[in-house]
Amino acid sequence: MTDIYITDKTFHQNDSLTKGEYENCTFQACNLADFNLSGFKFTDCTFIACNLSLAKLTKTVFRDVQFKDCKMLGLRFDHCNEFGLSFSFDGCQLNHSSFYRTKIKKTVFKKSQLQEADFSEADLTAALFENCNLEGATFYQSIIEKVDFRTSYNYTIDLDENRVKKAKFSFSGIEGLLAKYDIEIEHSN
Repeated sequence: MTDIYITDKTFHQNDSLTKGEYENCTFQACNLADFNLSGFKFTDCTFIACNLSLAKLTKTVFRDVQFKDCKMLGLRFDHCNEFGLSFSFDGCQLNHSSFYRTKIKKTVFKKSQLQEADFSEADLTAALFENCNLEGATFYQSIIEKVDFRTSYNYTIDLDENRVKKAKFSFSGIEGLLAKYDIEIEHSN
């Protein structure tokens, strides 16, 4: 059986999805929580206000996909097809999601919740974390060279355990970089 190919279509909350390839499609307020998206292919697609929490992503293809205001709790992006994996997130809830060992250079995360997200061994070179909550997020053996964390908050990053050359941090984030030393940093008035 051949997978379907759909292009230039908008899907709404009650529309059903069939395994196949979706190109230049928009998904508006679709509830895909716990949905099995394994083997689906999304290219140049936009997801707006969708719920994809705990969806299965085994070999799912995301190429140039935008997620806006989506609920995406507990997603395993590390299970996606890694070839051409590229996406951006704006206003999304990505708590407890895994990006373990993904190669997602230049990925943009804007105004998103990334609490307890796993970025271990991920290549995030030149990524942007703009106004993101990274409380409890794991960065271990990660490549965060040229990553911009200046407007993000609540991160804890061990500089000895990650490649951080030319990464950008704000002065207010210094505590998260020195946390392992158990020192007290006094804020001056």
